[in-house]
Amino acid sequence: MTDSSPSAGLAAKVLTVSDGVVHGTREDRSGVALVERLRAEGYDVRDHRLVADGVEQVAAALREMADGFAGVIVSTGGTGFTLRDLTPEGTRAILERDAPGLAEAMRLVSPLGRLSRGIAGIRGEAIILNTPGSPQGCVEQLEAVLDILPHALRLLGEAPTEH
Repeated sequence: MTDSSPSAGLAAKVLTVSDGVVHGTREDRSGVALVERLRAEGYDVRDHRLVADGVEQVAAALREMADGFAGVIVSTGGTGFTLRDLTPEGTRAILERDAPGLAEAMRLVSPLGRLSRGIAGIRGEAIILNTPGSPQGCVEQLEAVLDILPHALRLLGEAPTEH
């Protein structure tokens, strides 16, 4: 029997961006929450890694995760207003195309979402989404676009779609 759910066969990766988690002074609750939510939606979560804050670190990790990968990559952390919150800048450095509608939808889920500088875009056949570092905020923002991601990924893979 095959799974005919909208997310059947879809792959995901999660990147936690946090100096504290990398240095062992904080627990990675947001990354774990994203992995759990993606799996609950039927995604095959193929990678979950940690990286320290910083443009170069984020760019290198996302480049490595995206190249040759067809699926969604969700980062958590580094989207706020502090000096070390540089995830959007690192993400922008490796994106080939922006997907502003996804980022806009994600920000609209709650009043605090408007403080997120997170972006969304495409590299190859990967959709990259930046979410906040709080467990509740990252899951809320992911859920804002979960319904459209399977269709978007099929379009990237040039699979036949009905639209």
